[in-house]
Amino acid sequence: MEQPKHRIRALHTPSTVTVYQAYAPEIGLPAARDGRFPAAWKRDRMTWIKPSFLWMMYRCGWGTKEGQQTVLAVEISREGFEWALRRACLSHYEPALHPSRDAWKAELRRSPARVQWDPERDPHLRPLPHRSLQLGLSGEAAARYADQWTVAIRDVTPLAAEVHALVRAGDLAGAARLLPEERPYPAGDELLAHLRP
Repeated sequence: MEQPKHRIRALHTPSTVTVYQAYAPEIGLPAARDGRFPAAWKRDRMTWIKPSFLWMMYRCGWGTKEGQQTVLAVEISREGFEWALRRACLSHYEPALHPSRDAWKAELRRSPARVQWDPERDPHLRPLPHRSLQLGLSGEAAARYADQWTVAIRDVTPLAAEVHALVRAGDLAGAARLLPEERPYPAGDELLAHLRP
């Protein structure tokens, strides 16, 4: 069945949604151990969260890229996730959504969050026709993410290595059984109309 081009797919519960990030061990390991980001985590920088496990694997090379060796599953409140979506701006100018390029630039400057829709990935990390959400958080949104929205942080680097080994061995069914169950997230037009190109 063909997927809608722009849809959020995520591991979620009635109260939380899981997103992924990858860090150097000096950030990732304390975060997973303590369930919160350490003091070395920069709240004044934009941080990108990704609800797609396979897109994260594409971005971090299955946890092998320098500075991205520790893959984290960060469970955050749905309330916080939706707060960011409501206040987000697309990271690129879209004539169908923005009255002018200048209006888009002004909105981008005001927004504490931004959205990119990048091609979803298959287990070989090849692009698929439908898109995966990347949500960038800065300023107030980044501080809320670290200090209020985060419910739990798990180190899923071993899972990344296990799935990657199965994919390399050609056992795609085995790899699929280990992947997080990412279902359509119940985000209607009220949340996404201003973010769908």
